[in-house]
Amino acid sequence: MAADRPAPRLRRARQLDLYRRAMQAMPGGTNSNFRAWGEDTVYVDRGRGGRLWDVDGNEYIDLRMGYGPVILGHADERVDDYVNERMRKGVSFSLTSEDEVEAMELIKQMTGWVGKARMTVSGTEATMHAMRVARAYTGRNKIVKFEGQYHGVHDYALISVTPNDVSTLGSEDNPVGLAWGRGIPEAVSKTIIPARYNEIGVLRRIFEREGHDIAAVIVEPIMGNAQGILPEEGFHQQVRALTREFGALLIFDEVKTGFRIARGGAAEYFGIKPDLGTFAKAIGNGYPAACFGGTEEVMSVLPDKVSHGGTYAGNRVAAAAAVATLRILRDTDALESIKAVGTAIQGELREVLNTRGLPYVFTGHPTMFGIMFRETVPTEYRDWATSDHELYDAVAVGMHARGAMPEPDSREPWFLCEAHAREDVVDKVATIFSDSLDAALEARAHAEQSHAVVTGMASGEHVAAHSAAADPD
Repeated sequence: MAADRPAPRLRRARQLDLYRRAMQAMPGGTNSNFRAWGEDTVYVDRGRGGRLWDVDGNEYIDLRMGYGPVILGHADERVDDYVNERMRKGVSFSLTSEDEVEAMELIKQMTGWVGKARMTVSGTEATMHAMRVARAYTGRNKIVKFEGQYHGVHDYALISVTPNDVSTLGSEDNPVGLAWGRGIPEAVSKTIIPARYNEIGVLRRIFEREGHDIAAVIVEPIMGNAQGILPEEGFHQQVRALTREFGALLIFDEVKTGFRIARGGAAEYFGIKPDLGTFAKAIGNGYPAACFGGTEEVMSVLPDKVSHGGTYAGNRVAAAAAVATLRILRDTDALESIKAVGTAIQGELREVLNTRGLPYVFTGHPTMFGIMFRETVPTEYRDWATSDHELYDAVAVGMHARGAMPEPDSREPWFLCEAHAREDVVDKVATIFSDSLDAALEARAHAEQSHAVVTGMASGEHVAAHSAAADPD
């Protein structure tokens, strides 16, 4: 039994020292709330291929891949060599390089529907600019987004993103806009209308009520912020038809899916032609490269009618990384290799889970998938709340000490890279998952047993006290 084996422990001495040092200079000891795990915060030393090492020398099979951008593998020499060669000519000029032009040509070529595009530094900037372009093109003010979907950390994106208590999202027929954190002006939050993913009836009622002022619907084609929930058959086609009916635009936020699930992204995978798209993460294999693009007609509001700029937009490092990465994704079987290793891992995990008798479903695509402990396939964020996400989190945390690192949050999918296919990780990941699952189930059983004993003792004491009071002799 798992309880009979000593629990593995990570070396943490240097990281604890660095955590205490970082806390003096950085809120939470990190540069992102998502990386702040208290005294368990990981401080990385290096990565290579599909693995990473922290500053204490602990080695992990990386199943986060930086939340998805490292699609080829850490320190991929094909990308790094090209970037190093180009950056020696200088990095930032606030002028345009040939790499920028080629990067956007590759975006056009691979998507097949983008007419023009511009680079930014992050996915947050990409979605922010796409929303602005949509408002400018339509002359309308409001954007519809789906509950539980993540579109970055600008004010217009932080509505109804990740509540633990889904009752705060309001009724199923009339969701409310829930700001994620303080500092978001109410006037800004009122321009965002939350809808429910895979519920076309709710979306239609929103359009019938406010369609005259809806500029666009923005959607993660696969809900990457809830373990990769897939659209139901025909959902994206219905959304596409509805936006056209009411004269609104459709924005595919492909920051996670872009050039990961297909060479043309989710638009190709689902057979949809949106009006605008946002891309980041996988386009640069971890370098800070991002872009937004759209049909030539919609993008025609730039440069004369809409403000867009950025000192580092299209900097040579990002542009060169995008060129090198997109060429590889276009010209090699990298995506097929990633899908194959993801499918193989799912097969091994299925065997592990079937022997335990636990309800579970796989979500997402083999290149970015989740494991949700529930009976039925989830269709929206509210379904996450009815999964056993506490068990999943315990399993994910336990995997770290055993040598694999998924995100310790049940909402984040596993991301795989091309290097995983070369590193013989399938059996190792399955074994680590199996051991961690057994340990988590054993810990839960002990906790339930202890709770039952304490409850029984308390009940017995109550009965004894009652009896004593009734019979003082």
